[in-house]
Amino acid sequence: MRFPLSMTAGMAGYIMKNKLRPRPEWQKNAAPQNGSSNPFRILHQHRSSNGTQRHPMIDKRFPLVLMLEPLHACNLTCTGCGRIREYEDSITQRLSVEQCLAAVDECGAPIVSICGGEPLLYPEIGRLTAEILRRGKHIYLCTNGMFVKKRLDEFKPHPKFFFNIHLDGMEEHHDAAVERKGVFRQAIEAIRVAKAAGFKVCTNTTIYKETDMREIEQLFEYLEQFDMDGHMLSPAYGYSAVNDREIFLTREDVHEKFKDIDRLARRFKLNTTPAYLEFLKGERDLPCTAWGNPTYNVKGWKGPCYLITDAHYRTFEEFMTKTDWESYGHGNDPRCEHCMTHCGYEPSAALGINARPGDNWKLLKWAIR
Repeated sequence: MRFPLSMTAGMAGYIMKNKLRPRPEWQKNAAPQNGSSNPFRILHQHRSSNGTQRHPMIDKRFPLVLMLEPLHACNLTCTGCGRIREYEDSITQRLSVEQCLAAVDECGAPIVSICGGEPLLYPEIGRLTAEILRRGKHIYLCTNGMFVKKRLDEFKPHPKFFFNIHLDGMEEHHDAAVERKGVFRQAIEAIRVAKAAGFKVCTNTTIYKETDMREIEQLFEYLEQFDMDGHMLSPAYGYSAVNDREIFLTREDVHEKFKDIDRLARRFKLNTTPAYLEFLKGERDLPCTAWGNPTYNVKGWKGPCYLITDAHYRTFEEFMTKTDWESYGHGNDPRCEHCMTHCGYEPSAALGINARPGDNWKLLKWAIR
């Protein structure tokens, strides 16, 4: 995910501090599992298989971005979304503000992505964001945009607060993806009023098999009139709960979709690190470090990741120490076979795993731009 230069510097300081300071219990090597002495065997093998030096982050785990889901209720039934289907039995439940803040404090990540569900359906979303900002965190509020205009007066512009509005294409294709006409226009109006009121606004676009990347370029061109604060792109994950499996991408499909992404990166502010974009193009290999983007919702800490649910844990420490990390990732779990989503791989890029000469210079140019 792309951050303003100040946030990038803050994240760099946070990572360095976690590298150097004494580790809390959940950052230490977990007990051996399945006969392995190293719970980070995936990362270790990934580094050692090509003769490179073992990466210093292999024996340390800590969160970079908390995915906070105060509720799973949503006013849309997007074709590619597995959330409303997976959590159908708890769709009417929601976390209290106190539970949300306890998760923010327990996790300690410097960035909080408030998602769901539709977070603007959460009755106390204004109070929740204010309390998280009071803790010095950065916030990305992920929304379909339909309630931004109605609830905008519950928020105040803040340099650490962003509306992250979902747009999967121009009007025809976006409305088809969210299965309701008129949503694109409401999202655009949300962007207009939020920017006019002084808020930072970025967009989040999911790439499906039928996505035309030329249309995504057209979308970004259209949005330039609003002086956007960035755009995030990520390939769709093939949720098992979604019936229409034909919309999802294989790894080869992802490489083909993103082969010309450098041209978009030169023209627009993309909220994706250069290393992650190279991974999407198939020019770099990265391991999955899903522990960098933990998810908390009404059932607890979701393991192993934002996309796959094998367990919910009561505490963050249990999530970090009891999840069998070496069982997941490309080549280990068939559900991970074609996954290249940002929640699993952007942490690897941010931590410099499988780094190459020149990566720091690329990252600096990306942050300054």
